[in-house]
Amino acid sequence: METATLAGGCFWCVEAVYTDLQGVQSVVSGYMGGHADNPTYEQVCSGETGHAEVTQITFDPAVISYDQLLGVFFATHDPTQLNRQGNDVGTQYRSAVFYHWDSQRASAEKARAEALEIWDNPIVTEITRAVTFWPAEDYHQDYFANNPENLYCAAVVAPKVAKARQKYAHLLKR
Repeated sequence: METATLAGGCFWCVEAVYTDLQGVQSVVSGYMGGHADNPTYEQVCSGETGHAEVTQITFDPAVISYDQLLGVFFATHDPTQLNRQGNDVGTQYRSAVFYHWDSQRASAEKARAEALEIWDNPIVTEITRAVTFWPAEDYHQDYFANNPENLYCAAVVAPKVAKARQKYAHLLKR
């Protein structure tokens, strides 16, 4: 198994997109890239800790490649928005790939360059070495699956998941 850590706005959205992909063993919402130890959701949302909302994905590279995960990443959030995704604004919602080893960094740089073919505006996704991952509070885990009637989930997460399932049907668990 390998690990990928991605930040593409609200972690509820990113987690929901990756949960259904074949080869993905687990997706955990959390925080990375800041300066406070064991931050809380409220602290991260204040923007004062420097953390991004991330998802840490454990996957089987024999089933789904890191490059495929990156392809989904760059197609399912807007990597041209600096420190935001839609109405979610702040550095905690930045677009970032946190790489765990140099080969992931090289793959992320290549995927970011290829994303220029999809998007009209410059890509602002940062590519940064992974540091300590802090799991988010329990109520954030599997949030979309557990709260599909939540207004944010219905208005923002559900359409994103539907789009991803249609575009990446060939990668879905059977």
